[in-house]
Amino acid sequence: MIDGGRPAAGQTKRYAQKREAILDAAARHFNARGIRGTALNDVGGSVGLMPNSITYYYRRKEDLAAACYVSTIKWHEALLAETAASADPPRRLSAFLAAYFRDLAAIEIGARPPQVRLTDMRALPEPQSAMVYAAYNAFFRQARTAFFPEAAFPGLDRDALNARTHLVISVVHTVRAWIDRYEAADYPRVGERVADLLLRGLAGPESRWSGDAPDPVTAPADPTEPFLRAATALINAEGYRGASVEKISARLSVTKGSFYHHNDNKDDLIAQCFARTFEILRREQEAAEAAGGSGWMRITACARALMRHQVSERGPLLRCTAVGALPDSLRAEIPLTMRRLWERLAFPIGDGIADGSIRAIDPSIAAQVVSSMIDAASDLDRWCEVEGAHAADVFARPLFVGVYAPAG
Repeated sequence: MIDGGRPAAGQTKRYAQKREAILDAAARHFNARGIRGTALNDVGGSVGLMPNSITYYYRRKEDLAAACYVSTIKWHEALLAETAASADPPRRLSAFLAAYFRDLAAIEIGARPPQVRLTDMRALPEPQSAMVYAAYNAFFRQARTAFFPEAAFPGLDRDALNARTHLVISVVHTVRAWIDRYEAADYPRVGERVADLLLRGLAGPESRWSGDAPDPVTAPADPTEPFLRAATALINAEGYRGASVEKISARLSVTKGSFYHHNDNKDDLIAQCFARTFEILRREQEAAEAAGGSGWMRITACARALMRHQVSERGPLLRCTAVGALPDSLRAEIPLTMRRLWERLAFPIGDGIADGSIRAIDPSIAAQVVSSMIDAASDLDRWCEVEGAHAADVFARPLFVGVYAPAG
């Protein structure tokens, strides 16, 4: 239960309005700096409260963050409820996306209150995290029932249905990382293109999915590699500020002294984690290009290779959301590099449109959607049990051939 200060019975209209204002302000702060990068008094000051006065409404920052997450989850559930009258799963998915992009446009122009991004939930401690994850899991089940009801897809087992639900929801969440490059008035058009990609995939009329993943490109041995993997996993889970030297060392069962023997300081290690992710993206993209073939062959080969990396012992890659809570010293170049590398996926997609191996789609938006899928693969094991060699067939293939395509 969220500790929100006064008992509900004692709330006045003014008190409730102030709590809503605090939630709106907190969503902006958490989106900009993450949970650990935001102080409770920062939020209070932005709504005109004196230092520590915010504890009258929310005693702990974690309670406030949990309230924000629950509010966003309820928003998603309300969007799902709007689709109930749709005749079949594809129409429900299209209706959900239309409503989602409609509301994003309203948020952008200030016609709706902001909503916190569901990217930092793992930074919540107990007991708040248990409550928020229970709410999120309930939403996930509702989405699976709405978009992929078991009775309508007898050829797909529960793992496959969960994987496709995770794919759709991950694409939806990641939209908020790149939608700001479009005018709010164009958000509905972007939503139509995202819906088209999910429903129909990228494949041209003669293109077929290949389950053969290329061997990963090997990198030279590096004694800091174990630290980089451990730090990457922690940053994905708890953000920059949650990935402490103590936690990184504990994951590797080494002392802090051993950590500093291999690393000058935490910020240098974090910068190396991003450099490692960028190098892996470059290597696999360039390997797919060097292998040649149609645009379809190159983009699917790259996706399969990166998927294999994500679910292997060499993974994961840093998630795109990891840039949100970086210190100022790392915030200038790293987000730009991350964006540039993911947007490179538009080149083979554009080539595929030209050579006919990919149908006529928006290559820029398609690149964002494909990158969302690869990015979300690091969480795939939370929703289904799948061997690394088959992860791309279960998770990537539905995006490339359409989420309602039968199992391959």
